[in-house]
Amino acid sequence: MKLCSIASGSSGNCIFVGNDTTKLLVDVGISGKKIENGLKELGVSPEEIDAILITHEHIDHIKGLGVMARRYHLPIYTTQLTQEAILNTSSVGKLEEDLFHRIEPDEPFFIGNIKVVPVSTWHDAADPVCYTFYYQEVKVSIATDLGDFDDYLVGQLKDSDMLFIEANHDVNMLEVGPYPYSLKRRILGSRGHLSNERAGQLISKLNGKRLHSVLIGHLSKENNYEALAYETVKQELNKEPSVLKQLQLFVAKRDGLSQICTVSK
Repeated sequence: MKLCSIASGSSGNCIFVGNDTTKLLVDVGISGKKIENGLKELGVSPEEIDAILITHEHIDHIKGLGVMARRYHLPIYTTQLTQEAILNTSSVGKLEEDLFHRIEPDEPFFIGNIKVVPVSTWHDAADPVCYTFYYQEVKVSIATDLGDFDDYLVGQLKDSDMLFIEANHDVNMLEVGPYPYSLKRRILGSRGHLSNERAGQLISKLNGKRLHSVLIGHLSKENNYEALAYETVKQELNKEPSVLKQLQLFVAKRDGLSQICTVSK
């Protein structure tokens, strides 16, 4: 299995996950052109993409959905409430409803040879989910826009071989930054985003013999930066020294491909 972020941040998100025969995009919150260019760098043709999976309807996750779905007639997997919210987002343009495949949290389904399990999250959207992917004995989990986590989420993400986890903001930067008070409260709340510290705490809880690579992403442009996110998460992981001995930790870039993480068994 291969995991790579094409773009990740508060201004746009798109993640590739797949294997030799099944290739998926999780969210398409950047322009169609940037998605095509990112796939080209990965050595993947847009025509090879089997489906788009949407986590929720915020524009930084669906900006390129209309273009990609119409241009390549790609199936779109999302919950019913998220589908309704997308169809009410005028900037996405017209989408044929037969492109949509409705999913439910905790109900597995297959796309090609990959089993997908949607997992409910607390983010302030219509019906947000994150995803876990299974191929043979490999498990990959992608979880952003979490707000917070609980035993349910930890249970769903545990035993992953590769993880993509949001580390959205530094709490101090956010608190003293230019955002209005209401927006700061929203981001810091349980339906907002994970801070660097909370991302590190979640990764620590998910550590196990199987965990191989972790990408942290969805960094806020105004309230975080790569080196700070990396060092803060690393500090949390250092509290459990056994974690770092086996983990490869990377930060996804805002505009460009991340480290390409692969694992096979």
